[in-house]
Amino acid sequence: MSAGRLTTHVLDTASGRPASGVRVRLYARAGDSRTLLVETLTNQDGRCDGPLLSGESFAVGRYELIFDVAAYFRRNGIALPEPAFLDDVPICFGIADAGAHYHVPLLISPYGYSTYRGS
Repeated sequence: MSAGRLTTHVLDTASGRPASGVRVRLYARAGDSRTLLVETLTNQDGRCDGPLLSGESFAVGRYELIFDVAAYFRRNGIALPEPAFLDDVPICFGIADAGAHYHVPLLISPYGYSTYRGS
């Protein structure tokens, strides 16, 4: 069994707060196809309640996280154009070590985002 895990969190850099209620979808990618593995919402701390992947489901491979940020901003009273500059934010990444912790945070504002491999 793998000791690795995948986690994420979302920070709203425009308000300086964790982004709660952001819909997060995790897909496994193989060539041009992808398979939905997890769909969840961030909690009050901007985190998911548990790892997105862990144990035997955590495997070497290519993945994609999609964060529904336009809906989050609109729900929080931010006026966005139609269509929004950022709607769904995809992050494509690879897991090369099934024994490691991969943390993929998202820092968002209505007009920009950044990510990195965290700890």
